[in-house]
Amino acid sequence: MSQSLSGKSIAVLATDGFEQSELESPRDHLLAEGATVHVIAPDGQSSIRGWKGKDWGQQVRVDKALSAAKADDYDALVLPGGVINPDKLRVDAAALSLIKAFASAGKPVAAICHGPWLLAETGLVSGKRVTSWPSLKTDLGNAGGKWEDSAVVVDQGLITSRNPDDLPAFNKAIVEAIASPA
Repeated sequence: MSQSLSGKSIAVLATDGFEQSELESPRDHLLAEGATVHVIAPDGQSSIRGWKGKDWGQQVRVDKALSAAKADDYDALVLPGGVINPDKLRVDAAALSLIKAFASAGKPVAAICHGPWLLAETGLVSGKRVTSWPSLKTDLGNAGGKWEDSAVVVDQGLITSRNPDDLPAFNKAIVEAIASPA
């Protein structure tokens, strides 16, 4: 059953090296549910390039520069994975500040695969149940998270998933969190 997200706005924060499906699937699903979705990237570039399989993927148009993005303008934040993308963003103070602003405002923050690295970097996983790509288990535990091997984990506004196979569950959890805020 489809839930209408008409009137809702979602930010997707990414940079070059995002996992292609982990940006495109949530973006397309949220658009199909009626939401406005903006891809936000550092440096104001007009597009960013994904990673697909063992090589570079397709370009995705950027809607807004990170410097112009405010949590107040959105209802939720999506953080795609890929190894390169979150590794670049977790050393970007503006990216970390935006993620913290969403959490401070009580808005859903959804991260998949290696995206939860950003949640660890911001301190948001402490005391919360989370999942991720298996290699992040120790990192998330060291940041105070309670890691579990589940397709999707929702805890106090954080939505996390393991990998592209979990995208249906991840997308559904995002829609549910936005349609029925806590």
